[in-house]
Amino acid sequence: LVMVENVPGWLHSNNGKDFRVTVQALNELGYFCDVFVLDALRFTPQSRLRVFLIGSKLVTTPTLPDLILKRSKSLLSEQLKKSIDANRDLHWFYNELPEPPPVNKSGLSNIVESLDDSNKLWWSQDEVNRHLEMMVDVHRERVEKLKSKDEISFRTFYRRIREGTQRAEVRDDDLSGCLRTAIGGSGKQFLIEMGAGHLKMRAMTPREYARLQGVPDSYNISINGVQALTGFGDAVCVPAISWIAENVLNPLAEKVLLHPVGFLLHERQSQTR
Repeated sequence: LVMVENVPGWLHSNNGKDFRVTVQALNELGYFCDVFVLDALRFTPQSRLRVFLIGSKLVTTPTLPDLILKRSKSLLSEQLKKSIDANRDLHWFYNELPEPPPVNKSGLSNIVESLDDSNKLWWSQDEVNRHLEMMVDVHRERVEKLKSKDEISFRTFYRRIREGTQRAEVRDDDLSGCLRTAIGGSGKQFLIEMGAGHLKMRAMTPREYARLQGVPDSYNISINGVQALTGFGDAVCVPAISWIAENVLNPLAEKVLLHPVGFLLHERQSQTR
């Protein structure tokens, strides 16, 4: 039993050849494959769609991927549908999955650490102004509107290069963008706190990254900031993996434990192909 996790871009990288080669390699090792997508946004306030490829040696006869292609949109993106349909000749199997939880519509505010105004993580006014200048009108207006409200709001943003110009791109919801490794100016995700006429900015903290990945506060973060941000940014969402374990991996693993003789026989047959 094996699971491969990757970003959605894997499906069309190298004109789709990378995805095909991966499934082919698993087939050659005796694994039949199932595949689905799952977004961390169904478990935490972070938009993080990932592709999960499951390989099982318990299957002895491949099936057409038609049942996989009939899954709901929560588990089957349009790109994944195209990728499966383009590789119908490979060895697939279908594993029935329940509908995952609905996507979160908010929740960023609940994972933000409460830092005093004097905390050195908050940027100077000059740095805040510099990033306001980096925003296009629609993003700056979004920030100013929230700043004028009585209640406190939080928004995340990334720095991006657009047509040769660095931009600060602000989300329009109470959610986080997809965490990345904290390498380079575009790797870190930043936070804006605004309301009651005030506005502050800073980089997100390792603890906030951990919370967005579903890591409990009891988990000790002992390494420095950049290393921690990179580690969490390149990790998987814990509750998403727990859902997969409960609904996919554990049931398949139990079959291996219940039928070890059949599994070993299939293993020997695979090795003689």
